[in-house]
Amino acid sequence: MQSARRSPEVASGPVHAVIGAVGRVLITVGLLILLFVAYQLWGTGIYEARAQSDLEGQFDRELARQGSRSTTTTTAGTPATTTPLALPPVPADGDPVGVIKIAKIGVDKVVVEGTTVPDLRTGPGHYAGSALPGQLGNAAIAGHRTTYGAPFGDLDQLARGDTISVRTLTGTWKYVLVDDPIVVNPDQTEVLDPTTDPATGQPLATLTLTTCEPKYSATERLVVKAQLSETNQQSPLQGPDQTKLVLDTGLSGGSESRTPVFVSGLIAALVGGLWWLLFHRYPRWTTWFAGVIPFLVALFVFYTYLERFLPNNY
Repeated sequence: MQSARRSPEVASGPVHAVIGAVGRVLITVGLLILLFVAYQLWGTGIYEARAQSDLEGQFDRELARQGSRSTTTTTAGTPATTTPLALPPVPADGDPVGVIKIAKIGVDKVVVEGTTVPDLRTGPGHYAGSALPGQLGNAAIAGHRTTYGAPFGDLDQLARGDTISVRTLTGTWKYVLVDDPIVVNPDQTEVLDPTTDPATGQPLATLTLTTCEPKYSATERLVVKAQLSETNQQSPLQGPDQTKLVLDTGLSGGSESRTPVFVSGLIAALVGGLWWLLFHRYPRWTTWFAGVIPFLVALFVFYTYLERFLPNNY
């Protein structure tokens, strides 16, 4: 009878051990998921901020070169400015196009040429093939809503009559929203088409901003439409013949190699395992700090590749 009464206690030992191990695993997985979410929301912003700093310097140098080309000196030494080129060269993919500012929602970002996944990690991207800001036609720009600095995170707060300015090598161009933001499907590419004046049939100088809708998702697109303000001191420049553009582009992420994900994940797991073994053998706070730093570095590298591999890149 005594052995029978003790058998449940004996049997409960392994069960408690298993439950405890499962609980620790679940807590660890939960913490790793929370850290990954934090990396997506804030860690990617660090990457974007560094890229923006480099782009600002590059754009300032381009402005300085443009100024030196458009300024001549007379025999008396008096500087005189010449008219900028009617159709400036299209920037190379990844190079700065200009600086977009939206005072109402605090946007002040360098726009890069291109809307691929790597382009949008550095800032808002200009749709290749669309008009440049300040040109006749539809200048289209895409930007992330929640990751990589979330340049267009508050685009939904804009309304008709709000203003957007874009500084380019040809000057600063002011646009005014012609309507409230709208929501479309990713395949509704007509929002990127040029707009013509109903009275004359001539193309208008417009600006279209696109981002993901709703936040934390990439199922739809939020679109803002604006038109060049009549208060600009110079007339819009001649734009290129625009081809049909793809609205989805890099806002839905891209498919990259899985090898870096697996390799970096394995390295992070090995570093974490060694840290755990070392701490259990020498349970001191110095041991804990000695292991947490290399583990977080390895985990950061793993998250970088994992985030780029996932299908949605908001």
